[in-house]
Amino acid sequence: MYVVEEVILTGLYWAALALHILAFVDATIRPNAGYVATERLTKPAWMGITALAAVVTWLSGPISFLGIPALVASILYFVDVRPALRGTSPGNAW
Repeated sequence: MYVVEEVILTGLYWAALALHILAFVDATIRPNAGYVATERLTKPAWMGITALAAVVTWLSGPISFLGIPALVASILYFVDVRPALRGTSPGNAW
């Protein structure tokens, strides 16, 4: 029974870490003007938030006191900020 739990938690750990890293890379490649045009936080702010989320997840895991807000921050980036940024730059569908 413990082996199954360990596999699930390890998979969740790596999936959350991959989500944070992907959010950081995506925030890095988006132009700064898009953040200003959509009236979101600045590019350095989102880069810092997603980088901090990755560090928190790496150190404490996704199911922890600080890991869950870190996961919410990266999900918020993908659900709210990224679609708005994609709308400002045509041709950049990724």
